[in-house]
Parts: sequence; structure tokens; C-alpha cells
Amino acid sequence: MGPRRVRWLGLGAVTAAVAAVVLFWFQPQKLLIDETVDDELPATEAAPASPTAAEPAELAELASGTFVSLDHSTSGRVRVLRLADGTRIVRLEGLRTDNGPDLYLYLSRAPVDGAESSFDDDIVNLGRLKGNQGDQNYELASDVDLEPYTSVVIWCDRFNSAFGAAALVPA
Repeated sequence: MGPRRVRWLGLGAVTAAVAAVVLFWFQPQKLLIDETVDDELPATEAAPASPTAAEPAELAELASGTFVSLDHSTSGRVRVLRLADGTRIVRLEGLRTDNGPDLYLYLSRAPVDGAESSFDDDIVNLGRLKGNQGDQNYELASDVDLEPYTSVVIWCDRFNSAFGAAALVPA
């Protein structure tokens, strides 16, 4: 095998390794793939949904807001709801945002118009974003005091990037 061929094989191996790292770390393919979630609005035994009602009986809205775009185009609504059994959920309705490699949903003390770097400073992590489109429910732990949290943020942990945020307005 000549030196020229060895050089080309080495270059090919380096190129393949770089491509593998880019695909693993940046996951650019996610920008082309939408993940739609269609969680139903929960009903509880204490408050069954009537066939004609859009929402279960005794559902209380504690706060709500509308998503605004930050680093990525984002739209939809967020609602914090208390079910008849006392369970609280954060519900995303009509969410549309870009997909990303490491997206989470946070309650944040940072205001929507604040510094992006502060969105992940003092948070309640509600978990990985289930999908980048649709309606989604995230249970809120019973010991979380909602009052100090002013926003809901879709956060890319890998790149420290706020895709979008919604100011929480108490009901």
C-alpha cells in the first residue's frame, strides 16, 4: 500500500469520525423530524369528564401564559391546572417549536424578557420535553410552591439555549 493510499484512508477515517461526532453531539437531523404529542386533558375519578364538556368538572386554572420565541420559533399556550383530586399539572397546548437534541421543560424564576443565561439558574425541572409539537401534560410535585416561578421555559441543556418561554400569569 502506497503512502498516497494510506493518506486517503487516514483522511477518510478522520472525516467519518468527525461526521459521527457531529451527528451524535449536535443531532442536526432532529431539526428535520417533528415529534407530536397528543396528551388528553386529564380527568380524575372525583371529577369525570362529561361527554359534552371540553374540560373535566372542578378543573381550576392556577396560571397561564403564551409562548414567545427566543432562540427558536416557538408558539403555543401553557396552563398550570389543579385537578379535582389536588394534582397539579403544567399543560402545553398547541405547542410548536423546533426540535432539538436535549430539550427540557422548566419552571423558572427568570422573567421572559430577562437574560437568557438566567433561565436555568433557579428552576423546577419538569422533565424532558415529550415532543416539539402538540398538547402535553407534566405533573407538578405537590411540594413545589408556584408563586416564585415567573415563566415556563423550553430549554436545550446541551447548548444552554432557551428555545421559547411563556410568562406565567396567575389566574
